[in-house]
Amino acid sequence: MPIKIQSDLPACKILEEENIFVMTENRALSQDIRPLKIAIVNLMPTKEVTETQLLRLLGNTPLQIEISLVRMENHQSKNTVKDYLDKFYIPSSELFSRKFDGMIITGAPVEQLEFESVDYWDELCKIMDYARENVYSTLYVCWGSFAGLYHHYGVPKYPLERKMSGIFMNERCVEGEPLLRGFDDTFPIPQSRHTTLKKEDVLKCDDLVVLSESAEAGVTIIKSKDNREIFMTGHLEYDTMTLAEEYYRDTEKGMKVPLPKNYFPTNNVNRMPTSYWRSTAHLFYTNWLNYYVYQVTPYNISLI
Repeated sequence: MPIKIQSDLPACKILEEENIFVMTENRALSQDIRPLKIAIVNLMPTKEVTETQLLRLLGNTPLQIEISLVRMENHQSKNTVKDYLDKFYIPSSELFSRKFDGMIITGAPVEQLEFESVDYWDELCKIMDYARENVYSTLYVCWGSFAGLYHHYGVPKYPLERKMSGIFMNERCVEGEPLLRGFDDTFPIPQSRHTTLKKEDVLKCDDLVVLSESAEAGVTIIKSKDNREIFMTGHLEYDTMTLAEEYYRDTEKGMKVPLPKNYFPTNNVNRMPTSYWRSTAHLFYTNWLNYYVYQVTPYNISLI
């Protein structure tokens, strides 16, 4: 089944060309089914790119999903024009008047700031508090995961000496976890961040479970014991070229950033990388939607 989005959202044409099943609003109205309502709080500067990446993964499931893109009201985007945000996004104030089956809070390029120094921190905290009472399951991605762990559980972040960039192999820390059902014994997750977590800080929280970790990247997937909050420190949604584009961008600015690990063939930036995390990404999002949203959210959404 498809994702339901506005027919003129730029991601719609891209996904249709990729043979991803997209349903416009008019066609969705003719189906006698309650779609899953998923909100995406998109904090990334390149909003169209992130929208497409996430919708590609959400659209590859047997479920009909109705997407609401959410923007921060107390932040002026430098990379996305206001008309675009007004047309395709709802403000957080409108979010607070609804309930959702699931929510995704993305990463943001603010990880080197203290949380309280981020100009929309108070607004984001209000969204995270709202989600606990009005969203059945919330997925926090990259900086979003650091923000959620800090706000809800007091888990601190730590700066890295050098940016962590590349594809890192992970191992599961628990058996029988539905979120990791079908995963290989080791599986890749792209990372692109300047901060990290300490496993011992997470383990101090009785309400949290570490699901996977990497010898190089540390703890990578965490969940709350009630399954209502999922935290992933990486970027499974990344396209094949995303890490390359970030590397080229940063080096052109004169920044000293490391070459992404396990990414460019023979570490040659002139050779085309290939994606070997795509199947893991699709399985992760399918499992989240199925086991932690669809199978458990009430049919009457007002009961959340």
